[in-house]
Amino acid sequence: MIPDDNRFESDPDAALPDDPGLPDGWSAGAPDGSSASDVARLTRLLREHERAGRGWAGASEQDVLVEVSEHGLAMRENLVVRDAEGVIRAWGSVHDRSLGRMLLVHVVDRSIPEAQAHRCSRALLDWAEAQARAVGAARGLDVQQIDTGAFADDERQHRWLADRGFEKVRTWWQMSRPVVADEAGLVPDPRRWEDRGVRFRAVRRRGDGMPDEADLRAVHGVLEGAFTDHFNSSEETFEEFVHRLREDPGHRWDHWWLAELLDGDEPEPCGALVGTVSESSTGPDGSYVSYLGVLESARGRGVAKGLLRTVIADAAARGRDRVGLEVDADSPTGADGLYTGMGWATKYVTESWHRDVPVTG
Repeated sequence: MIPDDNRFESDPDAALPDDPGLPDGWSAGAPDGSSASDVARLTRLLREHERAGRGWAGASEQDVLVEVSEHGLAMRENLVVRDAEGVIRAWGSVHDRSLGRMLLVHVVDRSIPEAQAHRCSRALLDWAEAQARAVGAARGLDVQQIDTGAFADDERQHRWLADRGFEKVRTWWQMSRPVVADEAGLVPDPRRWEDRGVRFRAVRRRGDGMPDEADLRAVHGVLEGAFTDHFNSSEETFEEFVHRLREDPGHRWDHWWLAELLDGDEPEPCGALVGTVSESSTGPDGSYVSYLGVLESARGRGVAKGLLRTVIADAAARGRDRVGLEVDADSPTGADGLYTGMGWATKYVTESWHRDVPVTG
């Protein structure tokens, strides 16, 4: 299930100025997603970027392949800057995330001098703006948003983004909660249980192990409806939604749950949780809440808390030691109170930075 063709400019030279301003002998071009050396180098750059921004690294080669593999390129383009010896020193990746929203990964080597690093950043941002115009034009838009992230303590990244007209628009708390084995009994059965007229169940599976499409569409419908008025929400088709979530290295079909109201003749989907696996090379794996949404018509019925109890119990039953999630620190809904009340605490902080690019002119 793959969405429409790639809407980006695939020729790096066409998306860069005639003189991208790189140091003498340096060059810019597409990485080779099938090259083990390129993937290993990009992984090292990304891990160094994480370590500088939050104190520890978590990225793996699988995270890089989401961006640069042939499968990932259905909705993405990539640019790398190589020094005179051919070593990759900077990496940019753009993702046609949804209508009007283009995500940007922006990573520059931490070991090179500041002047060289700044030139690399400038080339990546020039390229990203050209890609924003290309994808915006393909979608028939007048303005295309570039949405990029930064760690809260990464002053170098903040400076570069601000200098190019990006604005910090949101702060996110990256939270984690410990899980102990006894919490496997937090709900009767994570696969299916009921409480006060609400049923919580895993997405149904067909005989071949694949999920029931009607259930997947129900999850998509609930999340689209739940996030309509949330910060930076934009329309995403069912095909785009499923394609994107399946790209996550931690994706598992048995980590999708639906909540249904049982008030009427037929169960009514009212909440959804999409989880993933957070793999660890040094200890137990964890679970991660990628999405949690509840329709307004069901709020106050304990749906969000029930879904969170379900994912905690599931994690405990699988022998995992934590559940992570992301919280909008600026949200007026007060959702953070629910999470802290259930044992979550902030591990590190990230930010969203945006720039609106006119598609023409």
